[in-house]
Amino acid sequence: MKSLLMIGVAGSLFGAGLVLSHMVEPQRVLGFLDITGNWDPTLMFVMAAALAVTLPAFRWVLNRPAPVMENKFCLPTKTRVDTRLVLGAILFGIGWGLAGYCPGPAVTALALGWTEPLLLVAGMLAGGWVGKHFSN
Repeated sequence: MKSLLMIGVAGSLFGAGLVLSHMVEPQRVLGFLDITGNWDPTLMFVMAAALAVTLPAFRWVLNRPAPVMENKFCLPTKTRVDTRLVLGAILFGIGWGLAGYCPGPAVTALALGWTEPLLLVAGMLAGGWVGKHFSN
């Protein structure tokens, strides 16, 4: 139960950060990608702030013997860049550029009651299901 509570707190904090930084607004992301027109650097500043917090926090957290609510860390083990990773990144980028949403802001926008990202989230869920059931 404590783990679920912490997941809820972390997700709420992340969602609040997205709302405060206006990253749930697709025009912010699309403005960042519009380098030849009306470029909006907001996303760059949000990413820089996230890195400024995350990098030292990872160093501190990973020096602990285990997470606070778990018995061990579950870190990624894959280190190789393969075709599947590259194709997934390309598809993610295309979807992000077309819709102006990535998964976190899309789900946060739904939680705010916005209906605009409904189709995108449905597509994300369908893509995740296909990937899980039809990949090797």
